[in-house]
Amino acid sequence: MAIQGKTAAELFDCVRALAQSQQLRPGDSLPPVRDLAAELGIGRNTVAAAYRRLVVAGIASTHGRLGTIIRNQYDPGEQEGTLAGSPLTDLASGNPNLDWLPDVAAALQRKPYQPRLYGEPSVNPGLKQHLQQWMAPDCPPQGFEIDLAHGAVDAIERLLISYLVAGDKVAVENPCFLSSIHTLRTLGLQPTGVPVDTEGMMAGELETALEKGARAVILTPRAHNPTGCSLSEKRARAISRVLARHPNVLVIVDDHFALLSDAAYHSVIPKDAARWAVIRSFTKALGPDIRMAAIASDSATSRQLRLRLTSGTNWVSHLLQDIVETIITQAETASLLACARADYRQRRQALEQALHKEGVAFLPGGDGLNLWLPLETDDQAVALDLARRGWLVRQGRSFSVDDPVQGLRITISSINPVQCAQLARDIRRSLG
Repeated sequence: MAIQGKTAAELFDCVRALAQSQQLRPGDSLPPVRDLAAELGIGRNTVAAAYRRLVVAGIASTHGRLGTIIRNQYDPGEQEGTLAGSPLTDLASGNPNLDWLPDVAAALQRKPYQPRLYGEPSVNPGLKQHLQQWMAPDCPPQGFEIDLAHGAVDAIERLLISYLVAGDKVAVENPCFLSSIHTLRTLGLQPTGVPVDTEGMMAGELETALEKGARAVILTPRAHNPTGCSLSEKRARAISRVLARHPNVLVIVDDHFALLSDAAYHSVIPKDAARWAVIRSFTKALGPDIRMAAIASDSATSRQLRLRLTSGTNWVSHLLQDIVETIITQAETASLLACARADYRQRRQALEQALHKEGVAFLPGGDGLNLWLPLETDDQAVALDLARRGWLVRQGRSFSVDDPVQGLRITISSINPVQCAQLARDIRRSLG
C-alpha cells in the first residue's frame, strides 16, 4: 500500500480508493504530514489540505497527537441505552428511572387531540407562553424567540448546520456526550476538546480553542454527561468574558437536565452576544420517547431554525406538544419531579459513600444520572474486570474527543444501597 499524488485532490482520491478497497482499514494511521510530504516531494500544505478534505468527507478523523486515522464509515459508534439481553447489571445505559416518568396516557385524556393542518404555527401558543416564562430569567436581556426540536441532539444539529460548514471546528467538553461527538463527525465538523473539572468547562482552554479557529462552542451548564459536573458561578463568569472577546462564535448551551437539576443555572452568554441558543430537553424528566426540546435563541438564529422547522416539513408534532404542555403545567408534575430529584440525589450519595468507604476516588459534587470515576490506569481493563464481576459500565474513552480520557461512567438512576456497597468493593478489587 502506497499513497501517491502530487496535488491535494490526487492524494484525497488515492486515500479514498485505498480505504474503499480495504488496503487502508479502520484504525490505520495515515503518515504524518511532514513525512508524506518529504516522501512525495511536495509541500506540507498540500498534504494537510488533502487530510482536511478526508476528515470533511468522513473518511478519516483527527486525533490530536495520535494523528489522522481512517474511520469506520459504517460504524455508528457507541450509543446511549440498555444492552438488550445482557446478563450484567446495567449501569451504562444513561436512562432515567421508570418509576419517575409521568403518565402520558393520563395527559392524553386531559387534553383530547385536535387535528392541525399545514400552515399553522409551529409551536402551540400555550406551550410557547410557558416556555417563555421558564427560560426568560436565563436569557440575555435583549429578548429571545422560542422554537422546538426533536430532542437536544436534533436541536444542536440544526443549530450547527444553520451557521457552519463541513470542516469547521467546534469546541466541546472533553470528555463529551456520546451523541454530540457522533453529530459533529456526521456533519463533517471537527470537535476540539476542552477539558472539564468540578466547575465545568475550563475557560483558559476554551479561549485557546477559539483562538485556534473554533467557530462554535457547545457546553453543558449543569449535570454534564458523563462527569456530572456543573458550572460554578465564578467559572460561568470567566467563560462569559472569553466569549465576549469572540463575538462571532455560535454559543450553544445544552441545559438538558434543567427540569431535574440540583444545581443552579449560571449563564455564560454575554449580554451583547450575536448568535446564541439555550436548549432544554424534556427526555430525562418525561422519558426518552418524548422527543422534544425547547430552544431559546436570538431572533436571527430563530429565523435560521424556522427554515428547517416550518409547518409542512419538519415541525415537532402538535400531538407531542399537547402531551408535554399538559404534563409540565400540572401541579402534580412539579411534585413528581421533586421526588425524582431527591431520589436521584440519594442514590448518588449512597454510591459516593460506598466508594469513599472503599477508598475509591470519584468526581465530587456531581449532578444528573451519572457518576464519574477518573482513572489513572487503563479503563478498558477495569471495565472488562467489572463485567466479569457482573457489572456493565461505560469506559471513559467512549467519551473522548482528542486525547483519550481514562475513567468510568456509572448510571445511578436505579442503583440501590446493597448494589452500591457491592459495586464499590468490586471497583476497588478491579483497580487492584
